Amino acid sequence: MNKLTFNEYQEQAIKTALNQDTEFLTLMYRTLGLVGEAGEVAEKVKKILRDKGGEVSEADKQEIIKEMGDVMWYLQALADYLEIPLSQVAEVNLAKIHSRKTRGVTKGSGDNR
Repeated sequence: MNKLTFNEYQEQAIKTALNQDTEFLTLMYRTLGLVGEAGEVAEKVKKILRDKGGEVSEADKQEIIKEMGDVMWYLQALADYLEIPLSQVAEVNLAKIHSRKTRGVTKGSGDNR
């Protein structure tokens, strides 16, 4: 399988997006889709904990991968709406988390710690 860059993924995935009647509704739809799909990932994990004592099977992994892909799709759709390359989202996030680690503030709360 070819390795796909974030921007290549975004370029291909956005072709499947549907826009809503207004710009605001498109923003809301993509944002709500993102949190909804993240909830589906959490639901899969919750059921593994509840029903399987936390033992993750290969089938469970494949189902979680599908849901994670849906999270990724909505993330790229939101980034596209905001005219932000997905690679920029990844780069900014890495800089943030590396800075936190370097400064010893990975634990705690607050967006700008």
